Amino acid sequence: MDYAVVFIFGAVIGSFLSVCIYRIPLGRSIVRPRSFCPVCKHPIRWFDNVPLVSFLLLGGRCRHCGEKISLRYFFVELLTAVSGTVLLFYSSDYAGFLIYWFFTCILIVVAFIDIERRLIPDIFSIPGIFAGLVLSAFFSTGSAVFSAAALKDSLIGVLAGGGSMYLMGVLGEMAFKEKAKKAGGAVGGGDVKLMAMIGAFMGWKLALVTFFLAPVLGAAAGLYVLLKRKQDIIPYGPFLALGAFISLLYGDNILSFLFGF
Repeated sequence: MDYAVVFIFGAVIGSFLSVCIYRIPLGRSIVRPRSFCPVCKHPIRWFDNVPLVSFLLLGGRCRHCGEKISLRYFFVELLTAVSGTVLLFYSSDYAGFLIYWFFTCILIVVAFIDIERRLIPDIFSIPGIFAGLVLSAFFSTGSAVFSAAALKDSLIGVLAGGGSMYLMGVLGEMAFKEKAKKAGGAVGGGDVKLMAMIGAFMGWKLALVTFFLAPVLGAAAGLYVLLKRKQDIIPYGPFLALGAFISLLYGDNILSFLFGF
């Protein structure tokens, strides 16, 4: 029963995340006006705004103008619902589950904004760093008890996550001077801050697992973009987000397999 509730609630949260993905980069309120069709601007009635269900019943089109609704809305709702269900399955306590689902929701928003806009807004990363530090310090044991060791691990995670990404940018600019200059840098500042946030929530060990997983995950996409689209720049945020989620679930197993941690 818990899984069904989380899935349904996750789809509702996903609907809100889609609003954030669309409006925040445009500097618009995420509260008002209520949901509307991006094409004809007609307000969407409640029965056409039921997460997952309405998209399928309408065939992915606006009831009023008939234009296609971006598949991203359905996918974000489904992804949020599934990620919550998966995290609940792997979680040993509800506090940890809620914290890491909140963290995953931030990653989802950041990933899709980066895909569509090629930017990672500081409004997520910087507050996320402080949220990660506080939540890690007080809820690392599953109850509201302050842990200096957990706070230390989170602080080191910020430095390890952001520092590793910054160092990769420096080395990238040294190796690919012209291309890096043309692209505005080998690594964007948003990626550095995102990795610092990941370290705040996950600690330094899992932050480094994420750091090494991301380029592996992005290799296939990078090769496709290079060969098919003749481009050599891809948004990196989605691969950091995916790497972080995999590290949440299997990072300890990866470390144990590689190093015996």
